[in-house]
Amino acid sequence: MLCSMLIEFLNAILFAEDQPHLSTDIIQIMEQRLLAIERRNALLHDLINKPDASPAEYARANKELRKLRDSVDLIQDLRAKQKEIDGLKSLMAECAEEKDMLKMADVELDQAVEEEKRLQMLLLKSLLPKDDADERDSILEVRAGTGGEEASLFAMEIFKMYERYSQKKGWKFEVVYITESDLKGYKEAVGLISGTSVYGKLKFESGTHRVQRVPVTEKSGRIHTSAVTVAVLPQADEVDVQLRNEDLRIDTYRSGGSGGQHANTTNSAVRVTHIPSGLTVAIQDERSQHMNKAKALKILCAKLYEIEREKIQSHRSKLRAEQIGGGDRSERIRTYNFPQGRVTDHRVGITHHSINEVLQGESLDTFIDALLLQQEMDAIANFSAS
Repeated sequence: MLCSMLIEFLNAILFAEDQPHLSTDIIQIMEQRLLAIERRNALLHDLINKPDASPAEYARANKELRKLRDSVDLIQDLRAKQKEIDGLKSLMAECAEEKDMLKMADVELDQAVEEEKRLQMLLLKSLLPKDDADERDSILEVRAGTGGEEASLFAMEIFKMYERYSQKKGWKFEVVYITESDLKGYKEAVGLISGTSVYGKLKFESGTHRVQRVPVTEKSGRIHTSAVTVAVLPQADEVDVQLRNEDLRIDTYRSGGSGGQHANTTNSAVRVTHIPSGLTVAIQDERSQHMNKAKALKILCAKLYEIEREKIQSHRSKLRAEQIGGGDRSERIRTYNFPQGRVTDHRVGITHHSINEVLQGESLDTFIDALLLQQEMDAIANFSAS
C-alpha cells in the first residue's frame, strides 16, 4: 500500500501543476516531528535565558538553535496559515446565508489550503535525511565495457554528453586523462566537474549504460549491443581522507603510447598505489610529473572516500535498492537504442524519444530529476516507517 501511494505521489509531482496531497499518515507522522521540534526549540530558549547557564551550555544551545531556525520559521508560517484556515472555516459557517461573503471566503480558503500544502511539502523535505556529499564537486569515470571498438566509441559519446551537460549547467569540466582506442574512441576517460551541487545531480548516473545500434565496423548491418560503465564520485576534502606517506607507493615512468596525449622522453607519468587498499591510479596526461601526481592523488582520495561512504551507507533501505539501485557499475541502468531513437532509464521506467537531445546534454534532466524525486520517495518511505 505504501509503495502504491509513493508511485501516485511521484506521478502527481511529475505530471500535475498543483501541489500534490500528502497522505494523512505522513501528515500525522510529520506533525509529531514538528511538535518535537517546537518543544526542543522552547527548551533551548529557556536554557539560554537562564542566568546560571554555563558558557559551554549556552554555546551548545545556540548552535542547535541555529540548526533548527529554518525549520522553526517554516513551522511558524504553517501554524499561522492553519490558524487562518480555521478562521475562514468559522467565518463561512457564520455567514452561510451571505452569498457574497461566502464566495469571497471560499476563494481565500482555497488559496490558504494550497499554501498550507506548499508549506507542508517544504517542511517534509527539511525533515528528510540529507547527503552531505551532494554539494561537492565530482570525479567522472567512463570506461568501455563489452563490445570492443563500438564500446569505446560509445564511451567517447557518453563522456562528451556529460561535458555538454556540465557546460549547460554552468559547471567547470576538466579532462584529467583519456585512453584512446584504435578508432579514436575512449577506452577510459576521467574528468573533474566543479560547480553547484554537482554530485547531488549526477550521483545516480553511476552504472552500466547500454547501447544498441549498427557499429561502424559492422558490414552486414546487424544491430549490436555494447556497454560502457560510468562512475561518479564525490571529490574528497583533506579532512575526509588522510593519506600517509608510508601507505603510498609512487612510481614514475615515461608517458606516451595510447594512454598519453603528450608523448615525451621524461618520466612525467605517475602511478600511485594505496598499499592498504590495493587501489592504483595512473596519470600520464600532463607534461609535469607534479601535476600528474596531484591529479592521481585527488582521484585516489575520492575513491577512498567513496569506500568509506559505502560502508556507512550499507544500511540503505531496501526500497532504494529496488527502485533506484545501488549505483554499482555492473548494474544496467540505461539503454540507448539508436534504431528506435529512444533512451530508456530502467530504474524509473522513463523513455525519452529523442536520443540526439539526450546525447547533446539537452534532455538528461528528464532522467536526473525523476531519479532525484525517486530518492525523495525513498526518504519519505523511511520517514513513514520510522
